[in-house]
Order: sequence, then structure tokens, then C-alpha cells
Amino acid sequence: MSIRQSKRAFDEIRQTTFKTNINSFAEGSCLITCGNTQIICTASVEEKVPAFLRNKGQGWITAKYNMLARSTQQRIDNDPLKPNGRNIEIQRLISRALRYSIDLKLLGERQITIDCDVLQADGSTRCASINGGFVALNFAIKKLLNDKKIDYNPIKNEICAVSCGIFNNQIMIDLDYSEDSKCEVDCNFVVNKNFDLIEVQGTGEAGSMSFKQLGEMYDLVKKSAEKIFTIQRTAINS
Repeated sequence: MSIRQSKRAFDEIRQTTFKTNINSFAEGSCLITCGNTQIICTASVEEKVPAFLRNKGQGWITAKYNMLARSTQQRIDNDPLKPNGRNIEIQRLISRALRYSIDLKLLGERQITIDCDVLQADGSTRCASINGGFVALNFAIKKLLNDKKIDYNPIKNEICAVSCGIFNNQIMIDLDYSEDSKCEVDCNFVVNKNFDLIEVQGTGEAGSMSFKQLGEMYDLVKKSAEKIFTIQRTAINS
């Protein structure tokens, strides 16, 4: 019997949907909804690269992450003069994951920026940002191909991200805020379509995990990632 507030089984992800092409200006965009978490992801193409890549014959993918002031129960004071360390850490994670998915040389000397704006946060926003960011990136690549700015699709790897943790001594997948804020162990897994690990973030916030538990988490992640990949593919091909 489930003890989760959401009534989900321990191995059950929240309902996840993508509403694509929601921004008429961005080259790629989507609204990802994961339970009560909602994030707008836009992909913007610029015909330039950072200074360290000029004349190197390759492109760049970077990401920005931001939470709207009332995306949480208490208003967030987004002071632009005070850098938010959490946001910076998350956007670096998103950037690394998305760069893994693409052949930067085939992209050419241009940059794609993925902006992830959290409308409503109910846990696992960094994983949802990666999943939505990958969908938005695919639509931006489609536009580059249709506009004949690139000759070949540079997407070389499908990626998705899933959170998994230990709450009340129970391993569970896709943590919402009620679980994420009180769990003993909190992990985020980024995987490719072969379920190889791209990045793992793990923290024993109020406890620890054994290697056996880590393996059990990975088994749940594989099962859940397969479902997310299917939903992503449907959105990308829509």
C-alpha cells in the first residue's frame, strides 16, 4: 500500500506531458508538466559562439534556470544583484546534459540557449528542466534543418533525467516537494537511451545509502526513463 501523499506507487512517476511550440518567437519551445511542476523551456539560436570558441568550427549549448517569484508556496525574492547559487548549479547541470546530446561540430559556429523558467515548483524541477530542454532543443534543430542552416541533424544522443530518493526508509522515484524536502537521500540521474549514466547527483541529507540501495535506485530509474523517453519522442515527432 502506498504511503506517498500523491497516492502513487513507489516506482510510479507523475503524469508527464509536453505542450510544444508554445512560444512563437523561440526556435524551439515547450511547456513540461510533471505532476504539479510546470516549466517553460525555450531554445534560442544565435549566430555566434562564446569568445573561447571563435574560429574553432563548433557550436555551443548553454542553459539558464530561473524560478518565477510565486512558483513556490512562499514568494521568492529574485534580486538580480544577488547571484543565486542554487540556480547557477542547476543551470550548469542542464547545460552539461544537453551538450552531451549533441555533436557540437555539426551544429556549426552558433549557440543555442535553453531557458528554463519554472512556473510552479513541486519537486524535481532540475530533472523536468532537462527533459523539457531536450524537447525544446530538438525543435530548434528541426528549424535549423528546415531553414537549411545545417546539413545534418547534430542530435546524437537522447537524454532524460529522473529523481530518486529514500523517504521514510523507502526508495521511491520522481520525488515531489513533500518528499524531496524531507527525504533521507536525494539523487538525480541523467541517462541516455541505453540507460548509461551521464551524470548522477546524490546527497545523504538526513541519512546515507548503501551500494545495494544505489543499485536499486538505478533499476527504478531505468524503468522510469523508458517511459519518459517514449513521452519525449511523441512530443518531438508531433
